Amino acid sequence: QVRLVESGGGLVQAGGFLRLSCAASQSIFRADVMGWYRQAPGKQRELVADITSGGGTNYAESVKGRFTISKGHAENTVHLQMNSLKPEDTAVYYCKVVHGPIDSWGQGTQVIVSS
Repeated sequence: QVRLVESGGGLVQAGGFLRLSCAASQSIFRADVMGWYRQAPGKQRELVADITSGGGTNYAESVKGRFTISKGHAENTVHLQMNSLKPEDTAVYYCKVVHGPIDSWGQGTQVIVSS
């Protein structure tokens, strides 16, 4: 498994922005899929956005037009730019990398959006 470490979470006012980063212990350039998930208190973990090895992206309806997933210049990073944040975006955000049959998860970074 790849070790993943998320960063960039924090407390922000509604309408603000944050940029999350996920750093892997090894190159994830050829990973099949890299994604960001989130889990709010009392809710199931849900997909926020993912990006394939070919660069195709997929977003949850609730974040389309506000969030952007991208691969970093380094081969072991993936980012999530979050703009126009809403209180309902409050959650722990997790990075996930899929490489063949192996899923790797990070420990998560907390995002709190105040109204």
